[in-house]
Amino acid sequence: MFRMLTSKALVLVAFFLLAPAYGADKAVIGQTAMMSVDEAGLVFQARIDTGAGNTSLHAFDLEIQGGSAAKMQDNVGKTVWFTTETAAGERKRLSAKIVKTSTVSNSQGTETRYMVEMHVGFNGDSRKVKVNLRDRSHMDYKLLVGRNWLKGKYVVDVAEKRLIGARAPISILETGLLFDTRIDTGAVENSLHAVDLKVENGVADMEQNVGKMLSFTTENEKGETKRVHARIVETSLIRNAQGSEVRYMVELNVGEPGREYKVKVNLRDRTKMTNKLLIGRNWLQGHYLVDVAQ
Repeated sequence: MFRMLTSKALVLVAFFLLAPAYGADKAVIGQTAMMSVDEAGLVFQARIDTGAGNTSLHAFDLEIQGGSAAKMQDNVGKTVWFTTETAAGERKRLSAKIVKTSTVSNSQGTETRYMVEMHVGFNGDSRKVKVNLRDRSHMDYKLLVGRNWLKGKYVVDVAEKRLIGARAPISILETGLLFDTRIDTGAVENSLHAVDLKVENGVADMEQNVGKMLSFTTENEKGETKRVHARIVETSLIRNAQGSEVRYMVELNVGEPGREYKVKVNLRDRTKMTNKLLIGRNWLQGHYLVDVAQ
């Protein structure tokens, strides 16, 4: 079936183009990250947790300098000594001033923890935040980064998208070729150079050929060619400055070498174009962020 933009779709596109770019001034961080704790001189594989209000560091063998009061609250302002350890087994004994206590509720009940101030960093961005101290021996992540470190500075990408530039070497497994590819966030679909298209038992009506096998020849920027066989999964109506045209779409495994995954690709004669493969949003979505400076 031809895929056309309706007036409603155009309104939605305009809305998103004109809407404020929330998070545009914030850096992106994944659901896990290598984070430093400057006072410890250690780097932790940290869990980034937007559900946690505060950052939490693995700490054991806590000792209040000068002796502990009966109530934890009465130790605020004193110095606490404690040992921390990374998942790799690197340990450090350090001290910090207790700035407050924090009562935390979880599935096991409630507990009160000491909070200290420490410099927690990511990619050279180190900032002082309040950190609660807790024995995290039985947890996979010895450092949990909460909203008090993230707020105003970072957005969390739980899909852990990779970064890709405006051009990138992309492979298509079915061709065995590597393409110098244009990454185009303005294009909905991927488009591959294809000539000499032949449909098995094909008819003039392109729509009636959906589901049939198709063979075509593709070529990369180095002039390397390959004859490819694939099943037509649908047709696509493409509109551009030159008018409109209907193209066959097939499914191919496309991606950075070793990271290919199946996606729909429309076939077009791109002989006169510099890039023989164009990557659109249907390949990028959910997997990549594009940095045009790369």
